[in-house]
Amino acid sequence: MARCEIRDQYPVTEGHTLVMPRRQSDIDIGFVPTKGVAMHWRFPRSLAVLSAVIIFCFIATHAAVGAETAVDLELIVAVDVSGSMDEEEHILQRQGFVAAFRHPEVINTIMSGFIGRIAVTYVEWAGPVSQVVTVPWRIVDGKDSAGSFADILADEPIAFIRGTSISGGIEFAAGLFADNGIEGTRRVIDVSGDGANNVGEPVEAARDQALAKGIVINGLPLLLKPRSYFLTDGAGLDDYYRDCVIGGPGSFVIPVTEKSHLARAIRRKLLLEIAGPRVRLYYADAPALQAKVDCFIGEKIRRSRDYE
Repeated sequence: MARCEIRDQYPVTEGHTLVMPRRQSDIDIGFVPTKGVAMHWRFPRSLAVLSAVIIFCFIATHAAVGAETAVDLELIVAVDVSGSMDEEEHILQRQGFVAAFRHPEVINTIMSGFIGRIAVTYVEWAGPVSQVVTVPWRIVDGKDSAGSFADILADEPIAFIRGTSISGGIEFAAGLFADNGIEGTRRVIDVSGDGANNVGEPVEAARDQALAKGIVINGLPLLLKPRSYFLTDGAGLDDYYRDCVIGGPGSFVIPVTEKSHLARAIRRKLLLEIAGPRVRLYYADAPALQAKVDCFIGEKIRRSRDYE
């Protein structure tokens, strides 16, 4: 099986010695294919280069075995199409993603990645077992493929389904990474919605299971109606997403409070996800963030309405 090697010195093989001048700050990178000639490269020992080396090894190994397609990012766009969303919101949400994949800034960001391509699929979700793959996995590596993805998405009908099960959406989306013929350096689920989880499994459990698989979850809470601003005790849907939905390295929430801001927020969110997480600094004496929201608030509100 092909393997990638990172080592501090060149090998000494039987019958001859390979002697090359080297600095202590150098490292040697070796790629040993299943068949053929082994190759080695020398690089300065720096954090930036080591990061690139890891990706290089990832690409070389997968290319050698002719396995899965290597990409910078495997992205699942998971959008809420439950009954709480009105028709205008459904259309604006869809149009926002279509416009984003046609936008030059998004396309250039995709192409500027180390590998220069991403894989993306578009999922619509509502109840616990109500999810639809609107656009299956596609490779996006430039203007043509991004435009093709946008065209397919624009032509597909929008699903209208009852129930708000964020947990069901996350569980369904997480399963789509398996056996998709793609291998990304990162896996991200992009969740958008206008309400809290109110049916199905607890949202924290679904989130934690996804995080355990190395999946990052980001959130786009839609605070377009007054009821979304405050769920309980002054906490809003954006707080709920922060405490109960998102997770993983570099995860974030971008709340949307105006319909006119939705397209821009979607584009910004995609740019952040494609570019990758940024380094955050935490101070040792900083107080730990405490959860402010009851992650079962959606279920409790639903039950209280059922009893009315």
